[in-house]
Parts: sequence; structure tokens; C-alpha cells
Amino acid sequence: MDQFCEILREYPALALFLTLGAGFLVGRIKIGIVPIGSVTSVLVIGVLVGQLHVTIDGPIKTFFFMLFLFSIGYSVGPDFFRSLKGTGAKQALFAVCMSSMCFVIVVLVAKFMGYTKGESVGLFSGSETCSALLGIGGEAIQRLPISKEEIQDQLNIIPVCYAVTYVYGTLGTVILLGNFGPKLLGGIKKVREKTFELERKLDNSGKSTDPACQNAYNQVSYRAFHVTSHFFDTPRTVNEAEIYLDGKLRHVYIDRIRHGDDVFVPNFDNLIYKGDHIVICGRRDYMVGIGKKVGPEVADDVLLSYTIERLKVTLTRKKANGLTIGQLRQKPRMHGVVIHDAVRLGQPLPVENDTPLQKGDVLTVIARPGRIKVATADIGHIDRPSVSSDLMFVGFAIAIGGLFGVLSFTIDQVPISLGTSGGALVGGLVFGWLRSKRPTFGHIPRGALWLMNNLGLNVFIAVVGINAGPSFVEGIKSVGWLLLVAGIVTTTVPLLFGLWLGQKVFKFNPAITLGCCAGTRTCTASLGAVQNALGSTLPAIGYTVTYAVSNILLVVWGMLAVLLI
Repeated sequence: MDQFCEILREYPALALFLTLGAGFLVGRIKIGIVPIGSVTSVLVIGVLVGQLHVTIDGPIKTFFFMLFLFSIGYSVGPDFFRSLKGTGAKQALFAVCMSSMCFVIVVLVAKFMGYTKGESVGLFSGSETCSALLGIGGEAIQRLPISKEEIQDQLNIIPVCYAVTYVYGTLGTVILLGNFGPKLLGGIKKVREKTFELERKLDNSGKSTDPACQNAYNQVSYRAFHVTSHFFDTPRTVNEAEIYLDGKLRHVYIDRIRHGDDVFVPNFDNLIYKGDHIVICGRRDYMVGIGKKVGPEVADDVLLSYTIERLKVTLTRKKANGLTIGQLRQKPRMHGVVIHDAVRLGQPLPVENDTPLQKGDVLTVIARPGRIKVATADIGHIDRPSVSSDLMFVGFAIAIGGLFGVLSFTIDQVPISLGTSGGALVGGLVFGWLRSKRPTFGHIPRGALWLMNNLGLNVFIAVVGINAGPSFVEGIKSVGWLLLVAGIVTTTVPLLFGLWLGQKVFKFNPAITLGCCAGTRTCTASLGAVQNALGSTLPAIGYTVTYAVSNILLVVWGMLAVLLI
């Protein structure tokens, strides 16, 4: 055992990986239906490993924490700026009010209990499940005009207070919103009825964030038919056949032809003979009954076995701005390109002929390879899926944000700034928003973003736990068991206030109120608990905007708390 401990001291990177692995393993353990979570377990394991007097020096902690904050900003940036206007404004205002209550309660409790700045940062970050504040609050304390010994004592107590209050911060939020929330909003039966009523209006029942799930309804259809209609007693050109099928609106296209043993991609002037097999594609609502005009549908696997592309295209061309979807469909370059869906500022648009398009709208289009590239001359830029990340974008975003963060001003001789960590968050926000407006750069796959977020945060937490390990027990003794009570109060009061606020002041649907409370708490586990309780994914509508806004506000409030306490 002594030899093992010596190895960990000599090679602290091994201690770090051991902490991560054991932390994620323990984090899978559930208390009831709620897993402990990686953040709490990694911190606890880090503290235990720290008892072996392992020290991890260097910028590794800051590097990974900035990566974590960038990933948060990048993820919520579009929703954050979008929430400042339009339908998300009410939800954004809700997040401002509820997060303000979090700030007020923490400051009042900290002053009443006589907590130091370090204890208050730990209380705030743990009870409000705002892990980002651990590093940013620590940076703020390091800039205080006090001795190095005092600063180190303050920094060491932060993870202690965080660990004590975070467990109830997460578990209490899950229980209050998932179990008691519906009862406080009128009873589970009444809340479910209102949820399903709104769900029917929004047609949200088929949606899921689970990557293993997909909607059974496919908007675009590719189907093969045996040409037997009397219309084709005389051979018809492809152009004549498409006009016969759908007039000049071009909702459906003839994409492939099988004539005898020949299978080919047709041009407008290619002839279709009676007895041929043809592939017709288009949106499903225009494909219904198409066989009556052509002939029986066939399972021609040879004819249907070809590659199609599904890509997002952002409308940037001036000549397309203001066109309706119907007018866009009439463009010659759009032939064979089916519009699957259209989105404006995160909200779906009806794919109807009279729907006007604006610059910045995102169309999802489907066609054979090469056709979409041709169509972009009439639309704009393709956002092609990729497994690679734009690391140049990541590097510049964090560097520019960090440089902005170190700019400071002084209040009562205390230098105030966002710090490099807060700057990384702002960099992620702005660059994530720019990416949503101009998706020709800055692509980060969802899996890579998940890794930045989880690895970045948990490496930071592991280093904090390992370095604070030796002083953890003494810290618990110095703070006292009343810290747990303080954490319960600072977690519970804002949640009850949020439930009242959503129901009585903003008059949200109960499912939206519960989603907004979960989002303002930035607690994904509580969103899952609410959705399980209601049997619906509808609360996610209230979660997105409030999560984006609250991620920023809780950090700002936490930094302000450092000044006031």
C-alpha cells in the first residue's frame, strides 16, 4: 500500500485518472431513482485520494475549467441571445427573478451565519448546483487585497462547503420538483391533464431528446411505383409526368427510372414508358394517393438502393430573402430537392407554399448527392455534419474571451473582472451565437461538446478535491453541521418561490413552470424527474431558455456575493 501511494505521489496524473474513473463509477449509484452524479462522487473520491498527500500543480485545473465553461457558453449561446426577444422573453424574465431570489437568500443566510467569502462561494455553488462558480468565485477571492495565507484558507474551504451542500442541492431539487411540485401546482392529476392539453396543441408528443429515439412519422418519402396509368399509354417526358402528378408547384419529383434492365437518373426530357418503374419523392403529405395517378407501389430494392443527403442549409442569399417556400421551390436549381423542415430562431416554420423566408432561416433539405450543393446558389451555406471539431475556433474563442475577462475595474480598492474563466464563458456564448448565425465555421459535434463539458468540469473538480483533501476534515469541523441546514434553506426557498412565481405571476402551464424551475436551477436530473412524473417531454420547453439565462446569471450573482459578504 505504501508503494502504491508513493507511485500516486510521484505520478499525480495517475491519481487524477484514478479519481475520474472511480468517481464516474460511484456516480452511477442511485439514491431512489436519482443517481449520485459524477460531480459529487468525483469530488468525494478526490478528497479521499487527497488524504494520501498527492499534489497536482500547474495550469491543468484552469485549462480544463475554461474548456468546461466554453462548452457551456457554446451550447447555450444561441438560446441565450434568442431569449432576449420573442416568445422566450417571459421565460428569460422568470430566470432573472428566480436566480435573483437564489442570490438574495444565499447572501442573507451567509450574513446571518457569519460565513466567510470562501464558505459563501461553496454554499452558493453547492446549494444552487452552479459548479461553474467554484472556479470563478475562487478567482475573485484570489484578487482580494488579503494575505496569501488567508486566500489559501478561503480557497480550501470552498470545496468543503460545496460538497456538503451539493448533495441536497441536487437531490432536494429533484424531489421538490418531481414529487412535490405537481402537488403544489394543483395535484398530479390536474397537472397531467393540463400538460397533455398543451401537448396536443403543440403536437409535441413525438419528440424526444434521446438519440436512440426518432419520430415514427417521416416527413419526406421516397417510393417506387410500377407505371400502369392510362396517362402513360403514350410515353411521357419527366417534365410532363411531374406536371401531371402535381401541377407546376413541384411538390413531388421523379428521382429515378428503371426501364427494362437500365436504371438511371432522369433529365426533364427523358421518356417514361408504361411498364417502367419510377421513384417519386416528396413530402409525405403530397405523396398520399400519388399511386392512383401512376400505378401500384412496388418493393424494387434495386431501384430504391441509392444514396441521398440530408443537410441543413442557412439562408444567406439576398435573392432568397423574402421569397416564399413556394417561390423557392420553383427555382430550377431546387429541382429534386425536398424541403424537410424550416426553422427560424429555434422555432419551426410551417413548410407551406405561402410561408415567407428570411435571412438566417435554416432549412433541412433532402436530395441525391450533388443536388443540394447546386441548390445552395439559391439558398445559402451548407452545414455539413462532421465528426471533427473546429479546434482553431475553440482556441481563438477561449483566448479572446480570456483576454476580455482579465480586463478589470476597481470598487473600494477591490479589482473586479470576469477573470479568464468568466471570459471563457463569454467567449463560448458569443462564438456559439456567431456559429448559429453563420454555420460555415466553428462546428463541434455533440459528442465532442459532451466530452469538453464533462471531462472539463470533472477534471477541475478532481484537482480541487485532491488538493483540498488534507484540509477537508478540519474544514468540516470549522464550518459545523449547520452548513447542511443552510444549504437546505438556500435550495428550498428559491424553488418554492419559483413554483409560486410561475403559477401566480407568469401564469405558465404547470409543465412549463416545472421546466422553468429545473432550468433556472441548471439541474438536468430534476428535468428528468419532472418528465417522468408527468409522462411528457413538454417541460423541456421551459427548461431550454431558463437554463441558458441562469447559467450566466448564477455566475454573475455568485461573483457579486463575493463582494457583499
